[in-house]
Amino acid sequence: MELKNYSSSSTSGFILLGLSSSPQLQKPLFAIFLIMYLVTVVGNVLIILAIHSDSRLHTPMYFFLSNLSFMDICFTTVIVPKMLVNFLSETKAISYVGCLVQMYFFMAFGNTDSYLLAAMAMDRYVAICNPLRYATTMSRRRCLLLVMASWTVSHLHSLTHTILMAHLSFCGPNIIHHFFCDVQPLLMLSCSDTSANELLAFTEGSFVIMSPFIFIIISYFYITRAVLRLPSGGGRYKVFSTCGSHLTVVALFYGTIISVYIRPSSTYSVTKDRVVTVIYTIVTPMLNPFIYSLRNKDMKQALRSLTKRTE
Repeated sequence: MELKNYSSSSTSGFILLGLSSSPQLQKPLFAIFLIMYLVTVVGNVLIILAIHSDSRLHTPMYFFLSNLSFMDICFTTVIVPKMLVNFLSETKAISYVGCLVQMYFFMAFGNTDSYLLAAMAMDRYVAICNPLRYATTMSRRRCLLLVMASWTVSHLHSLTHTILMAHLSFCGPNIIHHFFCDVQPLLMLSCSDTSANELLAFTEGSFVIMSPFIFIIISYFYITRAVLRLPSGGGRYKVFSTCGSHLTVVALFYGTIISVYIRPSSTYSVTKDRVVTVIYTIVTPMLNPFIYSLRNKDMKQALRSLTKRTE
């Protein structure tokens, strides 16, 4: 199948190879990822409803958590529904415009996730290291500004990459060896000079991804130092337990993202990266509600109250 320039033809598109080309695996994979998607949506919706319905959870930490849960729903919805359709489809096609739209929202929602995790680290830092100034520092207005800034920076970053991608020509093979439209697999198919795209991805992209991660590391350095000064062992455990859920999510999210994106394009591996990408695009958003609720007494109580109201 020979295609001309995708960027100049609205009828042209790509084929998403997916996780496996084996016909025998398509229905089992469909069932597995459908269950994971439903668990993700239901779990994160319950977190949002529990926080909204319980006045005790109307605090900055839970405000950021509810936004993170909403973002996780959006993040997986950009990828999984199309992935599920392709499992049952013979063509596994996606239009050129659809591919760019998917890439745009994937980057926008993914980066907003990372900035929200940084905002949550800031909340924990102020609460532990400057408790007397917590109410004024983490005011409702400032929390709203942090969320708005997360959205703005992430969408500008995504828009920049999408515009550059739209200027490339795709005149050769149209098979994307991935289960969604990501930057690197698309660059590998382009017959244009992609040096500007790769430079932007490695410089500006690295900054956008790594800056919130570095902020989180610095925040937890000061948190750890403050906790170690506490005279009571019980006090230390209580503080660390409140941060444990957040640190677990950070480790899962950034551990996989850094291994995929913060490296030269020459080291890109189709097989390895598809597996790792499943972790941060599908597995992590599914696990987040469990991570934040299993060890959190307030969240458990709010979920119980919500369950009783629905009975």
